[in-house]
Amino acid sequence: MIRKATKKDMDAVAALATLLWPDHAVEELAAEYAPLLRDDDCAVFLASDDVRDAGFAQVQLRRDYVEGTSTSPVGYLEGIFVREGCRGKGVARQLLRRCEAWAREKGCTEFASDCEIGNQESLKFHLKTGFTEANRIICFVKEL
Repeated sequence: MIRKATKKDMDAVAALATLLWPDHAVEELAAEYAPLLRDDDCAVFLASDDVRDAGFAQVQLRRDYVEGTSTSPVGYLEGIFVREGCRGKGVARQLLRRCEAWAREKGCTEFASDCEIGNQESLKFHLKTGFTEANRIICFVKEL
C-alpha cells in the first residue's frame, strides 16, 4: 500500500530517511521533513506491508534549471528507499509511479532525479524504470 505521508507519519519518515542518509541524525531529518510535509510543492509517500513501513519516496517541484530538461516546473525524485527485506518486490517502482503521478497532477511534463556517481544500485534502478542519463558531473569546492 502506498500513501501520502502526513504530519503523523513524521517518525516513520525520519526513521526511513536515516537508513538512506545514515550520516544524519533522526532528529535532524525530522526537522528537515516537518516543513516539507506541509509544502504543496513537495510530497513524501510511504509504502507499507502488513507489518511495517517498507520504504519511502520524496518528490518535489523544481523551478530552477534541472539538467537535461526544457520545462518548468519539473517533478524531481529527491530520494527513494526500500528496506532490505522488502526489496525485489516492486515497492520502489510503485513509489516512483506514485511520485510521477503526483508530478503530473501538479502540471509537470518532465520528471528527473540524480544519484551519486558511484552508486551503481541507484543507477541501475533509474535506468530500469525509464530514466535516461542526462549528464555526469564532478563538483569541486575549496575553502577561501
